[in-house]
Amino acid sequence: MKLKSIKGTKDILPGESFKWQYLESVIRDVMDVFQYKEIRTPIFEDTSLFTRGIGEETDIVGKEMYTFEDKGGSSLTLRPEMTAPVMRAFLQHSLREQSTLTKFYYIAPMFRQERPQAGRYRQFHQYGVECVGLENPACDTEVIALAAEVHRRLGINSKLKINSVGDHTCRPVYREVLQRYLNGIFNLLTSESQKRVQTNPLRVLDSKAEQDKEATRNAPSILDYLSVKASEHFETVLSMLGEMGIPYEIDHRLVRGLDYYSMTAFEFASTSLGSQDALGGGGRYDGLSDQLGGKPTPAVGYASGLERLLIVLEKSEFVFPVNSPLVYFIGLDKTGRKWCTKMLNDFRVAGISCETDYGDRSLKAQMREANRLISKYVCIIGEHELKNEIATVKKMSTGAQNMVPFSDLLNYFHVV
Repeated sequence: MKLKSIKGTKDILPGESFKWQYLESVIRDVMDVFQYKEIRTPIFEDTSLFTRGIGEETDIVGKEMYTFEDKGGSSLTLRPEMTAPVMRAFLQHSLREQSTLTKFYYIAPMFRQERPQAGRYRQFHQYGVECVGLENPACDTEVIALAAEVHRRLGINSKLKINSVGDHTCRPVYREVLQRYLNGIFNLLTSESQKRVQTNPLRVLDSKAEQDKEATRNAPSILDYLSVKASEHFETVLSMLGEMGIPYEIDHRLVRGLDYYSMTAFEFASTSLGSQDALGGGGRYDGLSDQLGGKPTPAVGYASGLERLLIVLEKSEFVFPVNSPLVYFIGLDKTGRKWCTKMLNDFRVAGISCETDYGDRSLKAQMREANRLISKYVCIIGEHELKNEIATVKKMSTGAQNMVPFSDLLNYFHVV
């Protein structure tokens, strides 16, 4: 039997990995600027973390999680998302005692057993941020601004959709109003949304089915039922976004079905992804800490799929920087190749990116390889060069050649 990767997973080969490395480097640079610190949690967690932290009625918990029993009889789950693990780590290590505000970021693989499609795999990758500790609406706008800055640096045109899902005082009122409305149009909804009318009516508004979108076109808006506190929070977020010059669109359909979500909910969308246009989403989840058994702890976060971002970049014909060698050493004979191997190590220790041929190929073949690697220079060493202790250095873009003494070679490439 020929072994292959598992359905819904993908090998990231050297011809693609440099794109991932570039994307991750941009994300890490933005995190440094915004002063978010990396967190790395285990790939698997106790299953109860996700049933409590995501909700048993969600598709993720009900249908998509990779759950297994270990030899000790414990139920473990490969993480389908990172917010619950981050909050678990925050509570476990008493990080609130160390600071009023803790700012995390992660770049990590997630696992969901859903139908593979463009930009969506069973092992997929996300970057995300969690800003934990304060209710201040400035935290909401900082997280939004961070995501917008990642898009700006990558040259991605995205649009911000935003809404408020209220708080624990006004959302129950809106839930009843929405439930009455949905019962009035019950027969117009898909069977999936009909099931949610009683259990989780807000999720009906989040349905991607055109039938549901059409049926709920005139659904009441939660913004008409916000408490004074929730309304002031939302208006402050919008005002700050305006001051930052970040355009937004209020989307009444943008909701979160779980009770621990509160106040701000937002998504970034792209025009390059077709119907599945979401680049990432986030919002405030002030009730999650309580849900996991901790003290009440305000928090806001955002997550975005790396696969989605790469699709957008490739559709826009983004030119990814290639990690090509500065110099390719070419030995014309056995003695020259030996010298090249020694010099190769000297250059690498000095921090200069370089490569050589280990296949004893001809000059022509080695020049082709230097071209393929997009090397900026070749350094040619043969009998003449060794005798005179001088290297033939050729600039690949122009063909210009210089003769450089061995004693000056390292300094020459540091300068160029």
